[in-house]
Amino acid sequence: MANEYIEISERTLDDCITTACRKLSITSDNLDYEVVDQGSLGFMGFNSRNAVIRAKVKENEHGSAAAGGDVLGNVHEEKTQEEYESSYGSKSGARRNGYGSSYNRPKKDFTQTSIYDQEPAPSRKPEEPKIDYTDEQIAQFKEKADNFLKPMFGAMGMDVEITYDFDRETNILNIDFEGDDMGILIGKRGQTLDSIQYLVSLVVNKGVEGYVHVKTDTEDYRARRRKTLENLAKNIAFKVKKTRKAQALEPMNPYERRIIHSVLQGDRYVTTYSEGEDPYRKVVIAPKR
Repeated sequence: MANEYIEISERTLDDCITTACRKLSITSDNLDYEVVDQGSLGFMGFNSRNAVIRAKVKENEHGSAAAGGDVLGNVHEEKTQEEYESSYGSKSGARRNGYGSSYNRPKKDFTQTSIYDQEPAPSRKPEEPKIDYTDEQIAQFKEKADNFLKPMFGAMGMDVEITYDFDRETNILNIDFEGDDMGILIGKRGQTLDSIQYLVSLVVNKGVEGYVHVKTDTEDYRARRRKTLENLAKNIAFKVKKTRKAQALEPMNPYERRIIHSVLQGDRYVTTYSEGEDPYRKVVIAPKR
């Protein structure tokens, strides 16, 4: 079969590349693509435009397509600590397809953190004791959230069906949204959904004894995102074992970084740590010595 271009359209350029790698069963370094449209996120999701690329398997020096492999997603390749100690100060590697890059970093930044990021998850206050809320209080939580969300969606011109479910075991108020164009509420890598969750949490917990956790979701995004991150962690770990070079993922929020750490916690051949400051803090997967 001829090595022909396929056209991919997704919300962001990163998503286009990830989808292309998955469809072609290759890693990102074996992907040859052209950007047709950079796309636009618009403002709060309005007037957004999908990114579009034309992609195919990169041909090797003999003119044949590269062999398929695992989908590695959005990563950057790093040198191991030993290589940094011997070559610190050298120029960074050439950029590959404008997607991944190699770079140097001062040795002091190589300090390994705990396998779990120290910062708590959004809307979490572990020091607060669990309280058994009454049916009346739970109804008030839902009413508070509803009084905040409905006017907001109305101002956005969106028709959204809101479903509430309160888990008494964990004191979590689960809020699910249904409607058209839910991608607007998700935002890039769930950032808009996280922001809505944070705001609703502030509204619900105002004047409340104890603490009510709020979780917002739509179209099962949270579960799908977690599965994507779990697969990404395993695929990157495979490449790290093969190349013996550390890989730095794109910046993630604390919750998503903990997913990466957790998935690879039991792997005997790789270790994970976080570096940088939020919102640019990221997970690095490196070979164990």
